[in-house]
Amino acid sequence: MRIQDQPDPYIVPHCEKQIEILHQDDDLLLINKPDGLLSVPGRHPLNKDSVINRLREDFPEAEMAHRLDLDTSGIMVVPLHKECLRYVNRLFQEREVDKTYTAVVYGVVEANTGKIELPLIKDWPNRPLQKVCHESGKWALTYYEVMERNEIENSSKLLLTPVTGRSHQLRIHLSKIDHPILGCDMYAHQEGYDMADRLLLHATTLSFIHPSTGERLQGECLPEF
Repeated sequence: MRIQDQPDPYIVPHCEKQIEILHQDDDLLLINKPDGLLSVPGRHPLNKDSVINRLREDFPEAEMAHRLDLDTSGIMVVPLHKECLRYVNRLFQEREVDKTYTAVVYGVVEANTGKIELPLIKDWPNRPLQKVCHESGKWALTYYEVMERNEIENSSKLLLTPVTGRSHQLRIHLSKIDHPILGCDMYAHQEGYDMADRLLLHATTLSFIHPSTGERLQGECLPEF
């Protein structure tokens, strides 16, 4: 359902898919979040099912250091105590967490690699949408690499590396170069939205220095698409 067609309040359909634990130690978890599951509870009392609430059934001290959109799947890091939460928050703030995403977009992308550098700001009259604003938007940078081209289906699979982590950054950046992510209910045109039954965006890798070992922890979780 496109965002403009959603009722207010919107009650998220129950997600039958389960969270997969990819890595576990005394400090943190790496998990695979399914699409259709909130990262944190919504404001409405019927929107309480979420990554953090599910995890706290088995890990009561779990904390949320970052989020993925409802319809985005993929890898997340979940601290298991306050000290680790502070550490991971600092890593994100200082851009010391390396992330890549996989997306399938509308159209055949011609360049093998490229970058999108467009400043973003909240589109207040149309919340929760974001928009490009060269006057007061925050700097946002995304690199992309073409993994596959499908001329028959008029689509391309991309590896995305966001340097910044603005809200909806990947969705809006790709839409602004006329290659919206398939299934995107916010920024894709109708044809691109109709080409997939879910948002084809997946957090694929996550890499950072572990707080206890001092060594780089590399997590990977390949998409289903």
